Amino acid sequence: MSSPVRSDALARAFAGRWALVTGASAGIGAAIALDLAASGAHLVLTARRVERLEALAARVRGEYGVQARVIAADLALPEAPRQLYDATEGAGLPIDILINNAGFGYLGKFEKGSVEWDRRMVDLNCAAVVHLTHLFLPHMIERHRGYIMIVASTASFQPVPYMATYAATKAFDRFLSEALAAEVRPLGIHVSALCPGPTESEFGQVAGVRKDFFRGSQSAEEVARKGLLALAARQPESLPSFSGAATVFLTRFLPRNAVTSLVEKIFRKSGAV
Repeated sequence: MSSPVRSDALARAFAGRWALVTGASAGIGAAIALDLAASGAHLVLTARRVERLEALAARVRGEYGVQARVIAADLALPEAPRQLYDATEGAGLPIDILINNAGFGYLGKFEKGSVEWDRRMVDLNCAAVVHLTHLFLPHMIERHRGYIMIVASTASFQPVPYMATYAATKAFDRFLSEALAAEVRPLGIHVSALCPGPTESEFGQVAGVRKDFFRGSQSAEEVARKGLLALAARQPESLPSFSGAATVFLTRFLPRNAVTSLVEKIFRKSGAV
C-alpha cells in the first residue's frame, strides 16, 4: 500500500487528534489509517489480526511521527466495544475521530448460507457500530467536537439478491449515519456515511466473489481519501465512485422491485452464484 500525500484539508480537521479505526488491518481501514496519520492524527488501530496492526503502527510511527496504539479485538463479540472504550476514552485518551469500518459480506444463496455467519455479519456490521457510537459520542458532545465515519456501501441503496443480509446491514448503517448527522450537527459533531462500490481489498475474497467479477474496482486508497475529505468537509455522505454515484442516482427513478429483479438476473446469469 503506497504512502499517501499529505492533504492540507485533512490536516486542518484531524491533526493532533486521536482516531479509533476499526477493521484497520487491511483494505479501506488500513488506507484510512494511513491518510489520518499523514494528516497528523494519532491512531488506535483495532482488528483481529494483531501482526498486521503492529506492522501498520510501526509504519505510521516511522513515516509520520504520530503515536499509534494497537488493540486486538473481534467486534462481532458483544463485549469487544466496551473493551475498546475502556482502553481508550475510559482510560483518559480522548477519541475525537471514530471510524466504524469493520465489516464483511458474502455472495451466495440465502438458504444455503450459514445462519451463524449471517448472525455474525449483523453483529459486526450493525450491532458493533451502534455500540461503539453509543460509547464514544457522549464524550464528543461534552467536548463540542468530533467526527464519526460509518462505512456503508452502494449496496445500501437497494436490496441485493444473493447478498441479501450484507445489503440490509449496510442500509442500516447508512440510515443510522444520516439520522445521526442531522441530530448532532448542531452540537459540533460531524457524521458521514462512506458508500464505496467495488473496491480493491480483501472484501471480495472473504465474500467468495471471483476476482474478475467486479470490473473497474477503485483502489482502497482512493476510497479512503474521498471518504475522509467528505468527513472533513462535514458532508453527511460520500459516494467515492462516479459509476456508483451514477447508478444510485438512476435507481431513484426506477421501481425498487424492477431494480432488484435486474440485479438478481445479472448475478444469476454471471455464474457468480
